[in-house]
Amino acid sequence: MTKPTPLSAAEIADRLETLPAWRFEGGALLREYQTDGWPTTLMLVNAIGFFAEAADHHPDLAVSWGKVGVKLWTHSAGGVTASDVELARLIEQTALWRPPAGSAFRGTPKKFVS
Repeated sequence: MTKPTPLSAAEIADRLETLPAWRFEGGALLREYQTDGWPTTLMLVNAIGFFAEAADHHPDLAVSWGKVGVKLWTHSAGGVTASDVELARLIEQTALWRPPAGSAFRGTPKKFVS
């Protein structure tokens, strides 16, 4: 397997245009999700864990009562790679998913994740 190539700062900035809540800081992609409490925090951590394990690409997580911090970078590349951006996009889609208008799902009335 070839060593992943880190993205340049310009490439990272370009890709983060579609992930506005994410930021590039200290050589990593960072995002903090606010949750409505411990059960939702755990559900989010488990969802992130499922995708990370399936992708074999594992973020650092900071877990507390009403928030989940996510830090992505590729250790073997020494920086942020396309894999980090792709996982950030999947985490974002999963964490913020809500039933679309007209769906058979009513959606939770709780604040949930933001």
